[in-house]
Formats: sequence, structure tokens, C-alpha cells
Amino acid sequence: MAQQERACGRVSEVFWSFLVLGLTSFGGPVAHLGYFRTAFVERRQWLTEQAYADLVALCQFLPGPVSSQVGFALGLLRAGPWGAAMAWLAFTLPSAIVLVLFAFGAAVLDGPVASGIIHGLKVVAVAIVAHAVWGMARHLCPDTIRAGIALFAVLAVVLVSGVVGQVVAIVLGGVAGLLLCRESAVATADGALQFPVSRLAGMLALGLFVALLVLLPLLAGSAAWLAVVDAFYRSGALVFGGGHVVLPLLEAEVVQSGWLTADEFVAGYGAAQGVPGPLFTFAAYVGALLPDMNRVVGALLALVAIFIPGFLLLVGVLPFWNHFRQWGSAQAIMRGANAAVVGILGAALYQPVWTSAIIGPYEFALALTGFLLLTVWKLPAWMVVLVVALGGIVIPPQ
Repeated sequence: MAQQERACGRVSEVFWSFLVLGLTSFGGPVAHLGYFRTAFVERRQWLTEQAYADLVALCQFLPGPVSSQVGFALGLLRAGPWGAAMAWLAFTLPSAIVLVLFAFGAAVLDGPVASGIIHGLKVVAVAIVAHAVWGMARHLCPDTIRAGIALFAVLAVVLVSGVVGQVVAIVLGGVAGLLLCRESAVATADGALQFPVSRLAGMLALGLFVALLVLLPLLAGSAAWLAVVDAFYRSGALVFGGGHVVLPLLEAEVVQSGWLTADEFVAGYGAAQGVPGPLFTFAAYVGALLPDMNRVVGALLALVAIFIPGFLLLVGVLPFWNHFRQWGSAQAIMRGANAAVVGILGAALYQPVWTSAIIGPYEFALALTGFLLLTVWKLPAWMVVLVVALGGIVIPPQ
């Protein structure tokens, strides 16, 4: 009985700890990792500094939303499967609810002020994505080899549009990294973590990840809800490098297919920058606007489907990570794949973000203002969103 009470207490502790973070963690995945370190390494001492660094390295290695995967793993480490579920729920729901409400409002917004704010949100997306490309390029493409891989990725997605071009770019980037980035890959052996996940459970999770990736496209034509799950599952399964990279993947799935207009998509992406929590909750906004589907159902399906693949991969790898991370070739592959991600995001900066928002010199000046506020004055993202969104009101109509 006492053991059961302790377990329930730990689950409750996880939920309330992550709910506070879900309400206050502005700034994107890098900032989230800083919040997590302060809350769980320094203050609550759930794990050591080395163990936390090792966990972050694992989640950066895998596709998926890095900060949400780290939070999921922390909940799993602290309170088992229920702790993992509560960590995700508490960290994700606040921003998802706000973005769904924005989707409801965006469909009825009218008048010059509302239109100006929507236009400003499209412009702020340019500044946010440009800032992400700039920062990722500095860290993930610091040499000529990886800069070349990024450039090749741009060419790949320009020549082969849609998800196919992005997958080809990432795969070939990983191959190039394996061949050309071995010298910079350094294996480590310290900081082992022990999670309550058996090897059998890990194998089942990996098997389910692959089965869904293969079967969902085959079943997508049989029902509208399966088509939604397939689109968002594939987007979540192919995201390397953080939340911003989901932008081109989702754009290929929902804009190029005609489910959403480019204006709706980019406006929602701009709004997603102004809320706390994971950027992947942008999927809830997109799901709420899908045609021929109940808005709440669409939002839930999209939200769950985009997170599931990253969590399945994480659970699948956890029992084997301490051995696998010593394989230097794995790190070389990821260096090449991450460089390709920079190129994919750079291409997305032009289409659809730039082409949907920058239609004149006023929009360019406003986007440049947002970019400088982020890079030079280092204002938090939510504040930049507020400034640029309000700035959209004073842009003369075209």
C-alpha cells in the first residue's frame, strides 16, 4: 500500500512539475532543455548532470521533438510509463489548447485589425525560421563538408518536391556523413542511464514504429481519419533537428495536398511561436482546420499522431543506447543528416514561408526587424511575435 502511494505521488509530482513548465517554457527546444536542467537536475535532483547530458544526446540522435522526448524520458525515469504519459500531457496540453482556440478564431477573424494581425503572424514566421536556420547552420554546418551537404539538400528538395525529396536529402546526408564526417565523430562511454524498459519492450516499440510507418500509407485511402494519422505520423517520424524542421514536412502533407491554404498554414506557424511548450503542438492547429472532419477530433488525431513515432523510437532505443552510442559511425551519420536538415529548413524559409508573407518592402522591413530582435537584441520569441504581429496592423494593404 505504501509503495502504491509512493508511485501515485511520483506520477502526481511529474504531472504538476511539467504542467508548470508547459505554461511557462517559452523559447523553443533549446530553451526547454535549459528549463528542464534547472528544474530536474539543479532543483529536484532527479538525475545527475552527466546523466542529463547523456539523455539529451540520445534524444538529439533520434528523429522527433527533442525537448518532448527528453521530458517523456524524465517522466519515465521518475515514475514509469504513467509518469512518461503525464509528463507529455502536462507539457503539451497548454499550448495545444491555445493553438486550437486560435484555429477556431482564425476561421472567423475579419476586419482590418484582425487581418493585419494575421498578416503580422505570417511575417514573424519568416523571422523565426530565418533565426532557426542561422543558428542551426552555425552549429550543425561548421565546416565545408557539412555546408556542402546542406547545399545538396537544398538542391534535392528543389528538384524533388514534397516528402520524397526531403527523405532523399536526409538519407543521402546520412550516407555522406558516414563517408566524410568520421573524423569529427567521437564516441563516449560515460553517463549510462537505466530506464524501466526491457529489451523485449524496446523491440516491440521499434516493431510498432516500423509497422505503422509501412501500413498507414496503405490504409490511408480507406478512411479520412487514417489519412490524417498517416500524414502526421510520417511527419513526426522524419523530423531530425528540432521542432522547426516539422515545417517543411507538414507543409508538404497538408498544403501541397490542398487540406490547408498556405496563408492558413503560415499564420498558424507564426502563432505557434508565441505560446510556451513544444512547437509540435502546431499540429493541433493544423488538425483543427482540416476539411471534412470534426475540429476537436482532427486536432487530437494530429497531435497524438505527430508525437507517437518519436516516443516509440525513444522507448525502442533506450534498452540498447548505452552500447550503441559508443559506435562512432552512428555519430558520423547523424552529423551528415543534421547538415541535410539545415538545407531542408533553408529551402522551407523560401517556400512557403517567404513567398507567403513577404509581398512588399514593408513586410521585408518588418521581418528584418523581427530577425534582428531575435539575433542581436536576443528578445524572447513570444515578445518578438507580439511586436511583429502588432506591426502587421500598420502595414498598408496591398
